Amino acid sequence: MADIKPVPYAYDSKNIPVHIEHSASDLEKAYVGVLDESQIHAEGEEKTTAYIWCLTLAAAISGLLFGYDTGVVSGALVTIGTDLGRELKNFDKEMITSALTIGAFIGGLSGGVISDRIGRKWTLAVADVFFIVGAVMQAATNIFGVLVAGRFVMGLGVGSASCVTPLYLGELAPTRQRGRLVTINSLAITGGQVVAYGIGAGFAHVHYGWKWMIGLGAVPSAIQLCAMHWLPESPRILVRWGKHEEANAVMKKIYPFAPTEQINLKLHLIHKTVDDALALSNRTTFWQRLKGMMADGVNRRAVIVTAGLMAFQQLSGFNSLMYYSATLFKMTGFDNPTAVGLIVSGTNFAMTVVAFQWIDKIGRRRIMLWTTPGMVIGLVLAAVFFHYLTIPTGGELVEGTKYSTTWAGLVLFSMVFYVASYATGLGNVPWQQAELFDLQVRGMGTSIGTATCWAANFLIAATYLSLLEHAGPSGTFGVYAGICFLGVLFVAFFFPETTGLSLEETKLIFEEDFGIKKSLRLREEKKKAQALTAGQ
Repeated sequence: MADIKPVPYAYDSKNIPVHIEHSASDLEKAYVGVLDESQIHAEGEEKTTAYIWCLTLAAAISGLLFGYDTGVVSGALVTIGTDLGRELKNFDKEMITSALTIGAFIGGLSGGVISDRIGRKWTLAVADVFFIVGAVMQAATNIFGVLVAGRFVMGLGVGSASCVTPLYLGELAPTRQRGRLVTINSLAITGGQVVAYGIGAGFAHVHYGWKWMIGLGAVPSAIQLCAMHWLPESPRILVRWGKHEEANAVMKKIYPFAPTEQINLKLHLIHKTVDDALALSNRTTFWQRLKGMMADGVNRRAVIVTAGLMAFQQLSGFNSLMYYSATLFKMTGFDNPTAVGLIVSGTNFAMTVVAFQWIDKIGRRRIMLWTTPGMVIGLVLAAVFFHYLTIPTGGELVEGTKYSTTWAGLVLFSMVFYVASYATGLGNVPWQQAELFDLQVRGMGTSIGTATCWAANFLIAATYLSLLEHAGPSGTFGVYAGICFLGVLFVAFFFPETTGLSLEETKLIFEEDFGIKKSLRLREEKKKAQALTAGQ
């Protein structure tokens, strides 16, 4: 059998990396029982081929839709006026906004489990149908209840897509590009928000412009639905269905420069994880697996980290800006609030690009430790600036008041600073959740994480305007600053470094505790082992 270049170590009885030889026969011996193919290096897997780019961009349309459908409501809320038969009150706006998050909660909770049954690809196709139906329902109505129902249907698509897209991309991406390619989905989400704000600004003064804003969301859904014919299924799902030749064909397209021996070794390990998952599935019920997952220390800690990061991401208040920034900036006194909101969403997109370039080089934990304190600073500044801005109106934002342009500009600066910090770290890292779970519980684990995301999102969407009304803008952003400070502590004490570690290594760091020190030690040992091989 030909020589190959694996990652140059296996594990001894104490789970310490040890150097191994470079032949395939040694690999086959060394990797008995290992459950992750990322420990085997495939020739050319660092190269992003045209095939990988095409399937990544096609799948990331779901991220674009996620961003667009969550962002478009900001512009719609300030342009609906009396088109639904009456002027919208704060409660009405919260209902319209939170209806999507309720649907997304249900879609996120069920998406991973459904994708284990019908496949990642066809779960995304179902999400597209929800996107299209929801967009048409909203664009075709002047009835408040139908609009809310349409938002709920669209939310089912948003939730399932937000759960399955990172999962799908993570399982199709070449191992060494997994982090970067999954981050493209986050880039697509922020890009969708920018597009939503741009279209919102363009239709701001058009009669029934909000219908166009929402209805245009059906277009990318239809494009992706048509593209499903050419998208491959995840090799793990194909192996699970017994379609071994198709799985082999997909792996050859993912690793076009790798010799057959390397692909066979990766497939062999995928087979083992699938066999173990099926064995578990056949002898247990869903509820038994859920209970078992939470009883297992490794999986329980993975769930805590995943759910904790997702809750932090949403409770930090970021999506209050995505949903209500146009409303907020209109009350603050800006003439074109949707266009001002475009500055915020544009910052989010630009800093997500920065994260895309640096997240795997800097490390997930380190980038979170660097950026989350910036979120706290941005929100504290916003609370202070809002305090001085609203002194003439007794600490409340009163629409139509001519506020100081200096303080209004400083408020916008604090928002941009906060969003830049958010987008570089917290906006991306939690969506890498699939890497924390074994295949046996991956769908279930990602569903729990995504459902936590949307439950927290619902809490923000359903309370922001009411909180703004009762606590004032200074108090509202002060509350979010306090939550962010707690989030910083969570990252410091519970979130290990997972960059560059395989799924098997992630299991090792969660064996005894949350593995902060162990993860850093493993990563350094892996770098040294790879440097040793490169020097030979």
